[in-house]
Amino acid sequence: MSSTTRRPAARPSAAFELPDTHTAGVALQLTVTTVLALIAFYFIGFDQGAVSVFGSDTHIHEFVHDARHLLGFPCH
Repeated sequence: MSSTTRRPAARPSAAFELPDTHTAGVALQLTVTTVLALIAFYFIGFDQGAVSVFGSDTHIHEFVHDARHLLGFPCH
């Protein structure tokens, strides 16, 4: 009896590797968080009573009034 060792078949190498799903998930989460933060920042900075939900009601302006001062936006 002769002993022969078999080599495992070589897998063809792909031209590119797929990105790690964890990294892609983190990138997506960071992108969504950044977009939401920018929308909130724009909403707080833009509102001088102009963004009103119910006609001339200024509840939103009063709700974010202190945040505007904290972020350095001028008021009134």
